[in-house]
Amino acid sequence: MENTCHFRGKCFLCAHLCLLLLVFLPQFASSQKWDGVIVTQSDYQSLRAIKNELVDFKGFLRSWNDSGYGACSGRWAGIKCVKGQVIAIQLPWKGLGGRISEKIGQLQALRKISLHDNVLGGTVPFSLGFLRNLRGVYLFNNRLSGSIPPSLGNCPVLQSLDLSNNSLTGSIPPSLANSTKLYRLNLSFNSLMGSIPVGLTQSPSLIFLSIQQNNLSGPIPDSWGSKGNYSYHLQFLALDHNRISGTIPGSLSKLALLQEISLSHNQLSGAIPYEMGSLSRLQKLDISNNAFSGSIPFSFSNLTSLVSLNLEGNRLDNQIPEGFDRLHNLSMLNLKNNQFKGPIPASIGNVSSINQLDLAQNNFSGEIPASLARLANLTYFNVSYNNLSGSVPSSLAKKFNSSSFVGNLQLCGYSISTPCPSPPPPEILPAPTKGSPKHHHRKLSTKDIILIAAGILLVVLLLLCVILLCCLMKKRSASKEKSGKTTTRGLPGKGEKTGAAAGPEVESGGEMGGKLVHFDGPFLFTADDLLCATAEIMGKSTYGTAYKATLEDGNQVAVKRLREKTTKGQREFENEAAALGKIRHPNLIALRAFYIGPKGEKLLVFDYMHKGSLASYLHGKFILPVFYTICTFNDSN
Repeated sequence: MENTCHFRGKCFLCAHLCLLLLVFLPQFASSQKWDGVIVTQSDYQSLRAIKNELVDFKGFLRSWNDSGYGACSGRWAGIKCVKGQVIAIQLPWKGLGGRISEKIGQLQALRKISLHDNVLGGTVPFSLGFLRNLRGVYLFNNRLSGSIPPSLGNCPVLQSLDLSNNSLTGSIPPSLANSTKLYRLNLSFNSLMGSIPVGLTQSPSLIFLSIQQNNLSGPIPDSWGSKGNYSYHLQFLALDHNRISGTIPGSLSKLALLQEISLSHNQLSGAIPYEMGSLSRLQKLDISNNAFSGSIPFSFSNLTSLVSLNLEGNRLDNQIPEGFDRLHNLSMLNLKNNQFKGPIPASIGNVSSINQLDLAQNNFSGEIPASLARLANLTYFNVSYNNLSGSVPSSLAKKFNSSSFVGNLQLCGYSISTPCPSPPPPEILPAPTKGSPKHHHRKLSTKDIILIAAGILLVVLLLLCVILLCCLMKKRSASKEKSGKTTTRGLPGKGEKTGAAAGPEVESGGEMGGKLVHFDGPFLFTADDLLCATAEIMGKSTYGTAYKATLEDGNQVAVKRLREKTTKGQREFENEAAALGKIRHPNLIALRAFYIGPKGEKLLVFDYMHKGSLASYLHGKFILPVFYTICTFNDSN
């Protein structure tokens, strides 16, 4: 009897446990353990709500199951967690439709939302402003409408906000300037209206500001860099294709790190400020298709870093100032459709880097300087519809067709239909008189013959040495390539956090620790951007492996991981890398950053050169790229 009761008690206990399991199964399933980490119930419910408002045309969200199993173990597509809390939602290029749920504001640990290049509609969630840890918002290339939520200014650590190429309306919220760590703001290609907020012009953290291709109006605020004694880091400013009026504010000259300015296709007028000549790092200036008048400031000759200058479609007159030959890096000069007069300065022919020169539709007079024929890199040339005269230099006439010279009634020699007048016949010299001296050629002596033969022999020996050296180099490169090229998953090193600055700047290496030192440069990226980059091995050497990394915003950098056996100690490595980071030369690739990991790994970050390596041009060998998408997080933090 006692055994029977004991057996019945066990059965009752088992039944009770089964009932509890059925009641709380969703909670247990949604709290499945993985390496000691569980997904929280609130984050699981938020993800379910987000999925319900998305339209998954291609079935990428099938892994988001009803039980919540695997949400933090990498089984749910695009979800990353730390300590059971969602820190990133990354689902770009997935063809997702629908809208973004306001429930996203319940993911309190969320740092990054990346849903760009989909077909999402609806509005930008207002609840994003509740996320105190939010650092990156990438919603570009969608169909979002409505206004930009002012609540985004409440995110204290927001670094990058990209809402470009949508259908957003309304004005730019002034509260965005409250995000004191915001360094990248891209609101271009929308339908935004109103004026430019003054607060954005006083933000010391902004590096990249693009609000082009909108319907903005009013003047450009004259308050750039005027707040306190901060160091302003703005490098890229794009305000083109709007309805902005007024003049160029002189306060822009306070932004000493500016590298690109684009103000084209607006309603700006007045003179070009003389102070702009103090922007020593400026590489690209485009103020075309406005109503600027006056002349080009002589201070522009100080813009020695200038690569592209576009002044097309204005009312600029007077002569081109001398001093353009000091712009040794200039490759594009466009002065088309203005009112310039006087001769074309011959000093332009001394700028050997120019490959595009457009002086059409002006009032230039005189002859085309012969010095322009020395521009070996010139691929586009146009001086049509001016008042030029004389003959076209023969090398320019052979290289460019008649459309580059038409509209100059007194210009000749650029086509068969515009021949130049024949030169007068040469004067016939009188025959020498009988008493005039005769010139005799001196015969070569034995000594002269020996010297000439020795010189020829020396030249032959030098040629043989050069051929032998080339063969040795080719043999060495072929032996290196036999070792093969392998690919690895992602970039070496995790958690880098970078940002451009005026000088070397040290930051922590992200969640994995380490030390990151970065220098000034045009590429802007955070640690999360590098963690989710697309990596491609470019080559190997005895010193390490080189990668091409494509960031989420399309920028590309070259990363080299050094072999441990070939590198020095940490202190010596830091000193040498810091010295290399200060070197800037047009013929050298700039070192943008270096990283020392917690286990001693060492990375160097450079600009990526798009035209390939010197070796590929010399030897004609190309490597088929192998791509990997890297996306790693440390769940133990």
